Amino acid sequence: MGCGASVAIETHMPRDQAAKTPSPALTMKAAVLIQGWYRRYMARLEMRRRYTWNIFTSIEYAGEQDQLQLSGFFSFMLDNFTQLQGSDLISQLLEPVVEPWLDRELFYDSILVPESYAGPRLSFPLSVSDTNGLLNAFKDQQSLHARYVLQLLYETKKLLQHMPNIVQLSTSYTKEITICGDLHGRLDDLLLIFYKNGLPSAETPYVFNGDFVDRGKKSVEVVVLLFAYLLLYPDHMHLNRGNHEDHIMNLRYGFTKEVMQKYKSNGREILQLFQDVFSLLPVATVIDGKVLVVHGGISDQTDLDLLGSMDRHKIKSALRFPRHSLEQLAVHPSSKQLKRMRSTDTSAATTTPRPQLRKRRCALNRQDTSFSSSSSSSSSSSSSSLCSPPTPCGFSPSMHCNILPVSPLPEQEEQEWKQVRRSSVEWKQMVDILWSDPRSQDGCSPNTFRGGGCYFGPDVTRCLLLRHGLQLMVRSHQCKQEGYELCHGGQVITIFSASNYYEEGSNRGAYVKLGRDLLPRFYQYQVSPSTRKLTLTQRVCAAEDSALRALKEKVFAHRSDLLAGFQHFDQTNTGRVSLSEWAQVLESVLRLDLPWRTLRPRLAQLASDGSVDYQSCFKDMGPGLPLAQVTPGLAETLFRYRTDIEVIFNIIDKDHSGLISMEEFRHTWRLFSAHLGVDVTNGAIDDLARSMDFNKDGSIDFTEFLEAFRVVHKLEGRDGQRKD
Repeated sequence: MGCGASVAIETHMPRDQAAKTPSPALTMKAAVLIQGWYRRYMARLEMRRRYTWNIFTSIEYAGEQDQLQLSGFFSFMLDNFTQLQGSDLISQLLEPVVEPWLDRELFYDSILVPESYAGPRLSFPLSVSDTNGLLNAFKDQQSLHARYVLQLLYETKKLLQHMPNIVQLSTSYTKEITICGDLHGRLDDLLLIFYKNGLPSAETPYVFNGDFVDRGKKSVEVVVLLFAYLLLYPDHMHLNRGNHEDHIMNLRYGFTKEVMQKYKSNGREILQLFQDVFSLLPVATVIDGKVLVVHGGISDQTDLDLLGSMDRHKIKSALRFPRHSLEQLAVHPSSKQLKRMRSTDTSAATTTPRPQLRKRRCALNRQDTSFSSSSSSSSSSSSSSLCSPPTPCGFSPSMHCNILPVSPLPEQEEQEWKQVRRSSVEWKQMVDILWSDPRSQDGCSPNTFRGGGCYFGPDVTRCLLLRHGLQLMVRSHQCKQEGYELCHGGQVITIFSASNYYEEGSNRGAYVKLGRDLLPRFYQYQVSPSTRKLTLTQRVCAAEDSALRALKEKVFAHRSDLLAGFQHFDQTNTGRVSLSEWAQVLESVLRLDLPWRTLRPRLAQLASDGSVDYQSCFKDMGPGLPLAQVTPGLAETLFRYRTDIEVIFNIIDKDHSGLISMEEFRHTWRLFSAHLGVDVTNGAIDDLARSMDFNKDGSIDFTEFLEAFRVVHKLEGRDGQRKD
């Protein structure tokens, strides 16, 4: 039969079958019912997807706030209690000094590379064959020898020392510039970007917008590759600093631990150079004088001219106010007035340290720990005042000194005081650039959810762009489900390049390309092949299960406070409270801003009268390794502040061996109890230490210690696998 032939087919339908054919009206009704069912199903699925996302982000930001509190505590202790045991260790953490020999030319030649080493070898200046070899080696799970890592960091440091704070780029020499967001140690995402978009070159320039390290398991490989391409193509590869290019953040979120595990012999030297290099990274990039690229965002006090002129290398960590300037003033005998400049909290804590610390901890709220001192917290600021050049205010959170003179000073001290104040303003500018987030409401206010930086509204964006002749801002810092998001009328773009950030299938990664027309073009991807095989429902369920597990652990870690809140409403000890009371207690204790009523079926059971059985919140969880020597109250404290303890331990464990002596263990607890205002007797500490010294050799394996205070779901074994 030819292709053009037509065939007429006649069909005959039995009368009884024809009689059973649904009428058009009935068919339409069925279609409407199916459509309604599908819409309700998709709406419920979307609701689950949204609250899952809210759980992930709330817990992430709560962790960041805990880190800011801990860093503030370290600063407070260093400023006020210099004789405390462990203060020298805190000083080394907050004010690290790079070993002098690391600044000497060819210092890395003293490190021998054995002939048995089968990994990549680098020669400087780098060539394309060097970067290709490095790329392929990392694909094959090989490591770069410490000698080459140190030389790479040394060469990167030399290059960055000559770069401006704000890098100016032009599209006149290239078709497009690619901007990537947070990678957070996800090597697979970086490799996929290079595969899809091309390797860095003169034809394919890149801007990587901070947060290269932490959280992921391949942070070393990611940052080494980025630095290698920066050295190869310094005019076409550009790196902005993120809030995780910070040695204090690295202690909590994994980069420090990763470096020490991969480079046991030279890890400390590598970390010191990383700290130095991170502080030298530019803070912003401007494309064609029209597009501002920063990691976090801005505030109503952001001044690009000031950011461009400051000494960025002085700010090793945005979590630590520059202390050397205050010390500089204190050395002058005639500085009595300046020595009296302290906040009320500081003076009170100096005289009565423990009660004051406890009071501050118990009274914590989101605003207590904000590092922003934005002068504008309402949306009623006039457009004229907001768009005028900003007058940065001084820094005055309660943990630090208010830098205000009591009366006129001698000329020399006046100049020194101005320098101190300038340092505080520069530090504040850096915090806002690295930590701030946009919001839909006008105005600028402290970022109370993260605990650092600002929330900035559309009016703040418009005024900064107008003041500097810009038309668009590209930032990162926030995970987005689609990998990118536009806000503030399209004037702010958030780009996030780490796919599957919270959980397999939780989000896509993306990058954005800008051509000469400066119109953004977005490209999305998702690394895991298994994710693409899952249906939408399966992806939502997997992410939801992971988020709820994390939330239940948070609930279990605050068991005593929650029970006290429930029992406040349950005066007759029935074990039940109303749904609204249950939700109120959870929010007041956990402060996660979640839809608790919606989450109730996944967290607690209802009693027969419709009230909530609040004891059911805790029934599916227990400790990883119950210890008879640990009281329930102390155990819960350990569950809740497990990560803080680990950070303190990482400071005290100088050689990062994972083993600490009994005395080091006591130091850890002295710092920890001072941080929380928790009274723990020496006897209790000794009992706890002896219980954790399993092989009785006088040292404690801290990994086993932390494992003992991990929340375990009762449907799982200790290996974390679910039991059917």
